[in-house]
Amino acid sequence: MVRQIAPVFFTLDIPRTVSYYQDKLGFTCEGAWPNSKVDPPVYAIVSRDHRAIHFRCAAPPSPNPDKYEEELLDAYIFVADADALHAEYAAKGVEFARGLGDMPWKCREFVIKDCDGRLLAFGADL
Repeated sequence: MVRQIAPVFFTLDIPRTVSYYQDKLGFTCEGAWPNSKVDPPVYAIVSRDHRAIHFRCAAPPSPNPDKYEEELLDAYIFVADADALHAEYAAKGVEFARGLGDMPWKCREFVIKDCDGRLLAFGADL
C-alpha cells in the first residue's frame, strides 16, 4: 500500500534552493548530503507538516517556453487552509503565478513560482 510520495526536483544549487524553501515557504531542512564542509551537497530533503520534497543537484530538463502561459504545474500540494498559507507567503514576498481563488473543481488555491522556476499549486478543498 502506498503511504506517501515525495517529488524529487532538480536544482543546480542545493544550498540556495533549500534556503528559499526554508525562508520563503516555511519548510525545514531534514538533511543535505554529502554532509561535509568540503564538498557541496548534491541531495537534500525539506519538509513541512510531515510532507517531504527531495532535491537533487542536476541540470533541469529543457525549458518549455509555454510552461508559464499554460500553467504547467510541477506539483500540486494539498493544504488545510489556503487563505492562511497565501497570507504567510505574501508577507514573505513569495512570487505568485496565480492569486488565491475558488476553482470550478471545488478547491481554493493559488500558484507560486519558486526560486528555480517551478510552478507549485497549493489548494484546499472547499
